Amino acid sequence: MPAEGGLKAPNRHPLDWQSPDFWNQESLLTEMERVFDICHGCRRCFNLCNSFPTLFDAIDGTDSGELASVDKKVYWEVTDHCYLCDLCFMTKCPYVPPHPWNVDFPHLMLRAKALKFKSKGAGFRDKLLSSPEKLGKFAGIPIVAQSVNALNRNRSVRKLLDKTFGIDADAVVPEFHSDTARKQLKRHTPLASVAEPAEGTHGKVVVFLTCYGNRNQPELVTDLVAVLEHNGIPTRLTTQERCCGMPKLELGDLDAIRENKQENIPMLAQLVDEGWDIVAPIPSCVLMFKQELPLMFPGDAQVSKVRDNIYDPFEYLMLRHRAGKLKTDFKKSLGKVSYHVPCHQRVQNIGLKTKQLLELVPGTRVEAIERCSGHNGTYAVKREFHKVSMKIGRPVMERVAASGCDHYFSDCPMAAEQIQNGLPDRREPESPLQLLCMAYGLSD
Repeated sequence: MPAEGGLKAPNRHPLDWQSPDFWNQESLLTEMERVFDICHGCRRCFNLCNSFPTLFDAIDGTDSGELASVDKKVYWEVTDHCYLCDLCFMTKCPYVPPHPWNVDFPHLMLRAKALKFKSKGAGFRDKLLSSPEKLGKFAGIPIVAQSVNALNRNRSVRKLLDKTFGIDADAVVPEFHSDTARKQLKRHTPLASVAEPAEGTHGKVVVFLTCYGNRNQPELVTDLVAVLEHNGIPTRLTTQERCCGMPKLELGDLDAIRENKQENIPMLAQLVDEGWDIVAPIPSCVLMFKQELPLMFPGDAQVSKVRDNIYDPFEYLMLRHRAGKLKTDFKKSLGKVSYHVPCHQRVQNIGLKTKQLLELVPGTRVEAIERCSGHNGTYAVKREFHKVSMKIGRPVMERVAASGCDHYFSDCPMAAEQIQNGLPDRREPESPLQLLCMAYGLSD
């Protein structure tokens, strides 16, 4: 007979962050030692991120070659290199629950980040980078947006930011738009009718804009609305929203996540009750509602309701295609497309829905690249991690550069910008929604 858990699907336990033991540093270090020793004996995750090489190099650098000889300060270095992509849990580790060893490396790192944040707080840079909503509101003021964008393109200013705040001079930082997606779509007249729903959906969509989609790349939202309405799906925006909380998760600020959840979840749950499906254009934001909040608040019925009714855009469109309700009146081939599959979409377990849909376009071939781009939230922007982030993303960048593709993109716009940063010609990426608009003839 197989060992316990050997043939069972992985099972993610809720994050027990409200228990006193969660915040006990001695208990945390004991658990880190247990898990790190298991990782040392396995090493399957050596090529995922820099957390594992940091750990393994420290062990291999001791005379004994054992974890017991490693200084505990290395434990915190391992934690700092984890950006909570979850791929070790989802794709590599053979010891995840229900295996009796019960290894959940990302949740262990999240616990360490949370304890570090609670005991030491965070510096100005990290607080700023983890507050995209507040930053966007200020930087999105018309004159301010133009000034911020110009300064971010100035090499001397970037070197000063590097020296003063630790924002790497070579990292890509997003542009800000004063003409936000919300402003643009106020000038838009939505469809009045309700589409025939696909199984499990309602046939009308409310878009959770996301901080990035609203202020940094508003065309993500406007293209999403155009595609949905081309398919006869009435679409509206949420009337208000807070940041999903993913940047605060990376920081370990769990109380801030709870505050944002208290603003977002009742509003979204009410919209579900009113018959709306929820779609968001950024994979990390969808994942926050699908996985992270349910694991932090496992007994919250409203959180579960939102989890069951929020979708990645291409996941939603492919549900309609499976039901025979997606329009396939494509007017333009996309040719050869190079597609980076972001980590936070992979761990949603929805499959390669973006690739499947774009390959419905005649004369289109999509090559999927399932490796990390190295961007990983705020990781690639920080001076101490930027070079490592580029190393992590280099295999993706090299495949895109060698592909001879007509278009390249990632579902995550920040990952796409990271890839662009490593291409010899710095060719600009597109978005999958932009390509779908082109294929439908909705844009050039």
